[in-house]
This record gives sequence, C-alpha cells and structure tokens, in this order.
Amino acid sequence: MSAPRVAVVVLNYNGKDVTLKTLASLVELRYPAYDVIVVDNGSTDGSYAAVAAAFPALTQLRVEENRGISHGLNHGLRHALEHGYDHVLACNNDVEADPDMLGELVRAIESDPSIGCVGPKTYYYADRERLWSAGGVLRFKESVTRERGMGEIDRGQYDRDGEVDYVNGCAILMRRSALVAAGLWDPAYYLGVEDADWCVRARRQGFRCRYAHRARLWHMVSHSIGVYKPGRTFHTGRSTAIFLRKYARPWQWLSFALFYAASVPVAFLRELPRGNQAAAITKLKGVWEGLRVPLELRHAA
Repeated sequence: MSAPRVAVVVLNYNGKDVTLKTLASLVELRYPAYDVIVVDNGSTDGSYAAVAAAFPALTQLRVEENRGISHGLNHGLRHALEHGYDHVLACNNDVEADPDMLGELVRAIESDPSIGCVGPKTYYYADRERLWSAGGVLRFKESVTRERGMGEIDRGQYDRDGEVDYVNGCAILMRRSALVAAGLWDPAYYLGVEDADWCVRARRQGFRCRYAHRARLWHMVSHSIGVYKPGRTFHTGRSTAIFLRKYARPWQWLSFALFYAASVPVAFLRELPRGNQAAAITKLKGVWEGLRVPLELRHAA
C-alpha cells in the first residue's frame, strides 16, 4: 500500500534565519510521501524571498497581514485539504526534527482511525536531553495548558505512547477527517491555546489525541530565559479567558479565579526586583480583553 500523503505546514513571521534552519531539517525527513508548505504570515524581514531562494521547490503561501497564528495557519490547512492530503503536520518555524519523526507520527496515527492527532517527544534545542513536552495537560488554573515533563531530563520516564489532553502546536499531526469534523483553528486566538482549543473540538467529535514517544523533535526555546514577558503574558491571559468562555463549567471558573487571584500578586512581587512587574499587569489586561473579544461558533474546513 502507498504511504499516506502528508502536508507539513510551517508558519513563519519574521523568523528568516530560524525558518531556514527548520526547513533544512524538514526536507531531510525519511518519509516517502510528504510536501513542505511554508506560510509566510506577513513577514517584513525578507523571509519570503530568502525561503524562495534557498528552497525553490517548496510551496510558499503569502499572507499579507499577521492576524495571529490560527489565521495564518488556516491558509496552509485549507491548501492541504484542497489538495487531497491524508494528514497535515502543523509545525513551528523554530524546530529541528529527527529524520524519522514524521514516519513515527504517521505510524501512530494510522494505527487507529479514532486517533485524530498525534505529537512527538519534544526537547529543548540547546539542551538535547531536557524535555520540553511529552504531551499536553489541560487544567483550569492561572493558565489552562501545561506541557507534561517540561524541564525534566529524559530518562525514559515518558517512553510509552498514550492518550493526552492535547498535542502542542509546535508539531501536531492531524488526520484529514478530524480537521474536516472539528474545523480549522479558531482565529479568535492570536498567540497561545489555539492548539488546545482545536484538540478539544476534535475530541468532542469522537477523536483522540495521542503522544508518540519514538517521534523526536527539538524546539529552539530557552530553558533558562523563560517567556514571562509583557507581550507574551498579555496573550496568555487573553487566550486563557477565551478558552474559559468556550469550555469552562462553573466550578472551573471558580478554580481559575482562585488560582489567578493568588498568582498575580505573587508574580508582581517576584518580578519587581527585575523591573518586569509590567508582565503581571499586562496579563490582567489580556484576561480583560479575552473576556470581551467576539467569539465565532464554527470554523469550517
């Protein structure tokens, strides 16, 4: 039997250098039936021309205005569906894939038609044995997502495939039928939680989310610096509020409120000596905006 066709969709916004590194990794995947599609999400740093020059055989789509991850990624997802691919791998532009990663992901998703998406074991790029994610966990605290195993040295403690709450959008292989059933990614989110949102909708359509431990990926994020910065915390708060409005039950709202009321003052005091207390304030502003932003009910594929 022929191998299922996979579209590998890479979203880039002003990340020329890391995107070129990522593409150099992805074109070396040892899988017989895949195409890489680059979605340029309104970049102004020359990314589009640089990718075209370095990888002229790749398909590249251009989005004129950056309106967030979901809006940009959906251009690639539509392209993949229109061109008849069996699965779509949505992939960050700052990763390095093991050559066998895609084959392992396809093997996992093809093992059971009820599996709607699957993700790899992901490490920190600069700390090759330190885990970044071994599948996602949903919760209703100060944030709604958590990466299982984050920061742990890999000693085989997650060397078992299994069902997870969600797969991180850093690299998520989605079955075509799950995309059609659940719809595209929700453009109400700008940065963060859009992957968990899609997984929740896929699960509500009867599909399962899986973690495949033999598939390996390295993510170009820093373990030591972290992401508690005003721009990031604003979108964390905003996306969390949107997710709560869509899915939280009364007791989950209460859990979030209690954890949030305790965490914000702690974060403010923790960041005060660093002069980064604005990050705690902007997170509050993000929650407030997320409580007011209009929501769409359906995102048809």
